Amino acid sequence: MKEDKRNIKVKKSEPVTGLFSPATREDVIDKIIQFAGPLCESEGMELVHVECQRETGGRIIRIYIDKPGGVTLNDCTLISRQLSDMLDVNLDTNWAYSLEVSSPGIDRPLGKPEDFDSFKGKTEIIRTSVPIEGQKNFKGLLLGFYDGSVKLDVNDKIVTIPFRDITKARLFNYNGENEC
Repeated sequence: MKEDKRNIKVKKSEPVTGLFSPATREDVIDKIIQFAGPLCESEGMELVHVECQRETGGRIIRIYIDKPGGVTLNDCTLISRQLSDMLDVNLDTNWAYSLEVSSPGIDRPLGKPEDFDSFKGKTEIIRTSVPIEGQKNFKGLLLGFYDGSVKLDVNDKIVTIPFRDITKARLFNYNGENEC
């Protein structure tokens, strides 16, 4: 994974090519972030996470947004309508997609270093690209972000996971606003 200028985590180059499109998933997500980030900020919201993936029903661009007090259906609709127009004009792909805009929900994705500090003390699930101590999937109490790594307490054992090796990180059954 790499970080973009806004510290939103994106997956490494995995092709999302159509018949004639050379775009990678990373390129598509970078382009989406260029439009979605400032749009969310102008509406008083935070762009939490962007996903672009192929699913059974076709390609999905999934945007997670948040704001103090939580997002409403109206917030999601507002961002969806504006972002849809922007992407229709500026996203140069040869494939159709569905745009989904939602709140992060109880399994809130974490992708920015500051997310790992904001949600200290919460249970988190992390998947890595390379095995750490023989495993790639971890569930434990989030201790925070230190020196480029995330620290988890997994069954009373501290596990240090390099940020660059995290492919997916989500809170587990997070219920409510961040108290930080």
